[in-house]
Amino acid sequence: MKDSPLAGIGQKEVFDLIRDIKDPEHEDLSLEQLNVLAEKNITVDLSVPLIHVFFTPTVPHCSASTLIGLCIRVKLQRSLPSNFKIDIQITPGAHLQEQQVNKQLNDKERVAAALENSALIEVVQSACKQSTALEMRSGAEELRGPGPMVPGILAANGTVED
Repeated sequence: MKDSPLAGIGQKEVFDLIRDIKDPEHEDLSLEQLNVLAEKNITVDLSVPLIHVFFTPTVPHCSASTLIGLCIRVKLQRSLPSNFKIDIQITPGAHLQEQQVNKQLNDKERVAAALENSALIEVVQSACKQSTALEMRSGAEELRGPGPMVPGILAANGTVED
């Protein structure tokens, strides 16, 4: 495992990749500054390989929760080897629609549809533009990459719902 490209990818490295993502509603603050992300809420299992991230919205009715989760997923997908399974969830009990948001964030079809929405791609790119330990590739085509993700404000077909 020492010579593996996965060697050296652990909880701290994953946290360093996502800590500087900007909150879509508070663009001057990072998810770390808002206590939405914490290193202790990340697990890495290199035997699968799997990364699991719990995030905590600032309020239980946060309307940007799915968008925040999408930003986390896209940043990880763009920064890590493509063989990683990425699981993004709201910290249990931290949101009124926790189950619905978690389902959307980990549904490949909804994520793919969300990443076809140019307005969402722009928001995600803006939130993720701060690079950290690894450089995130930019551009709409790059963001549509191989993995899943979707905001709770999106229908399965990629249209925005109120």
